[in-house]
Amino acid sequence: MNEKSLYERLGGYDGIDGFASNLLPRLQADPQLGRFWQNRGADGLAREKQLLIDYLCASAGGPMYYTGRDMKTSHKGMKISASDWTIFLGHAGATMDALGITAQERGEIAAFVSSLKADIVEA
Repeated sequence: MNEKSLYERLGGYDGIDGFASNLLPRLQADPQLGRFWQNRGADGLAREKQLLIDYLCASAGGPMYYTGRDMKTSHKGMKISASDWTIFLGHAGATMDALGITAQERGEIAAFVSSLKADIVEA
């Protein structure tokens, strides 16, 4: 079996960049989630986006090397609630809809994202 990696099936770096470029504005504009990006400068937002892209690329089997902190450390003290998590999942689903991500890839993404919940949700 010579199945392509999730990274390749999502369109490689450009596909994952497109995912981040679609998802982050949704999250930032959300009335409940927007608080996490308040008072952030353009440079900080750009750095966060690049770290997200690198993390997703590396996690999906791409050639990127993620140099950021682990998810637990990155989100500690943010008081991300179960409600915040549910809203995030809705935006992630809407992004996958907008990008036409197929059912197989959606399932793999959902499983991966679900595995992160315990490290991100703390409140």
